[in-house]
Amino acid sequence: MIVSLWMTRNPVTVGPETPIAEAAKVMSQRSIRRLPVVVPADGGLRLVGIVTTHDLARAFPPDLNPFIPDAWERGPRRPIAEVMSSTLKTTAPDIPIEEAARILRDAKIGALPVIDGGNLVGIITESDIFRAFIEVVGIRSAGIRITFDLAKDEDPVATVTDLGRRHGLRVASVLTLDHGGRRLGVARLQGVWTEKFVDAVWKSGHRVLNVIFPEGITRDGPPVK
Repeated sequence: MIVSLWMTRNPVTVGPETPIAEAAKVMSQRSIRRLPVVVPADGGLRLVGIVTTHDLARAFPPDLNPFIPDAWERGPRRPIAEVMSSTLKTTAPDIPIEEAARILRDAKIGALPVIDGGNLVGIITESDIFRAFIEVVGIRSAGIRITFDLAKDEDPVATVTDLGRRHGLRVASVLTLDHGGRRLGVARLQGVWTEKFVDAVWKSGHRVLNVIFPEGITRDGPPVK
């Protein structure tokens, strides 16, 4: 899972001389909250800054909403370079998405421009990270999710696959995490459900912390029709 799989390619941009009011118009009409500021360079676009809705709100008079049509004619004509942020956190297309998430969290920002060969090639936002997480854990797919304790050096894929096979269940995804000094496994399985699987997990020496049944699945058998 790398940044290039989830970023928005060829994002909307403006130049540093773009009037502040014009940038507000672009952001409102395109329903975006962040606008990279670029200059042409070497056949691409070099990032020189980024402006957010908060930057624009501060640049407009207090009694003027920057994101309504009336403000675009009356708003400030100063260049966007005066209010953009030029000290930037960025990422690259081949960076793992969890590393991009760490940068967003640590810097307390909502988006990262994606730079390749010195040029802007995309932008990845916190919403993109959430979307990737949803896909990774398989929330959209039917299945039962079970959370259980793991030993320090245990292979959770082998454990879940073996137990699932014995009970006629297919493994859709397996995740691990360290939380509160414990190592946990989170598995999503598909097939005809039975409580015997949970019993088997307990008997294999794993403490079951949680079992979630999606809508339409009973605790005792196949999906309800």
